[in-house]
Amino acid sequence: MALTSSDKKAVTDEVHRLIHIAEQFFNCRFPLPDVSFRRSGKNAGTAFLQQNRVNFNPVLLAENKDAFFAEVIAHEVSHLLTWQKFGKVKPHGNEWQAIMREVFNCEPSTTHNFDLSGLKIRTFPYQCGCQTINLSVRRHNKVLKGMQYRCTRCGEMLRFSANH
Repeated sequence: MALTSSDKKAVTDEVHRLIHIAEQFFNCRFPLPDVSFRRSGKNAGTAFLQQNRVNFNPVLLAENKDAFFAEVIAHEVSHLLTWQKFGKVKPHGNEWQAIMREVFNCEPSTTHNFDLSGLKIRTFPYQCGCQTINLSVRRHNKVLKGMQYRCTRCGEMLRFSANH
């Protein structure tokens, strides 16, 4: 399922609509952010505060349009507004939560539970005393540079399992 140009336009229009709602709520102007559609690991969306830009994962967006319009777009726009209104605060702190609830009438959830199989993310199997854990390419590369990870369940160091 590919993202169409009309899907991208609908998302951009929704970003602009949310900014307009925030302008009315706060009685001030906000600059319209740039909107991009690039894969970003497992993230559904990302806000780039200093760039005034929001990015949406096109694969997850194409597979979860309703959830993006109900939650994800407002989530990312709220990050930009929080930065512009309050400066450097906790990413999902009280200010961000208030914007989600009071301005956009959304529940301030910090994570998504989308099916990630469509992303085809490469992982590397690591073993401990109780399970196999698949690490991301980024974490695997950190291990190659000397980083060590422990299993949160048994506390044992993870070992790369090339046989898996």
